[in-house]
Amino acid sequence: MDEKLDNLKIEKSIFSVISLEDKENTHDYWSKKTAIERLRHIEILRRINYGNGTTTRLQRVFEYSQG
Repeated sequence: MDEKLDNLKIEKSIFSVISLEDKENTHDYWSKKTAIERLRHIEILRRINYGNGTTTRLQRVFEYSQG
């Protein structure tokens, strides 16, 4: 996706904790982001959790059969 994503690291000294019931702030935050920004963040989280080598595993094959 992006070369910048290959060298990402989590800054563990800076974070915030919020209640799971506080959905308004989360909704407000993500509703202000563009679709591309949201997809980019999903990709970042995927790479943090599963590494860079999982891209091939996520590919799908579409087969069309007429008849």
